[in-house]
Amino acid sequence: MFDSDNLEHNWTQLRAMLMKQFGKKPDMNAILFLIGIQELGKGIREFTKEEKQDLMHIATCKVFSISGYYELTSTDEEGWPHYRAVKTIPFANLREQENMLKWHVIEYFNRSEEF
Repeated sequence: MFDSDNLEHNWTQLRAMLMKQFGKKPDMNAILFLIGIQELGKGIREFTKEEKQDLMHIATCKVFSISGYYELTSTDEEGWPHYRAVKTIPFANLREQENMLKWHVIEYFNRSEEF
């Protein structure tokens, strides 16, 4: 799916681009939070702790939907998207999981016209 040298280079570039845009170099959680806000589509506001967790879940489902692991099933009355698992994400060690998530996040931004 990806080679680790190119992946790390692209990951560094993505973080640098986001740092220019937001003034801080974001970690994975911050990037997932940002994607979640983008996917919710209601702009930046104060979120409860539970909403922040939900936003990160939305982001994870959205980025993994790129490879068909999740699909959007509905949007509730408050505008929150809901996903369902379509296929199981393959078992991987922690490093492989991190790389898989990085690859999907990079791909999300490559496909996005918002950033």
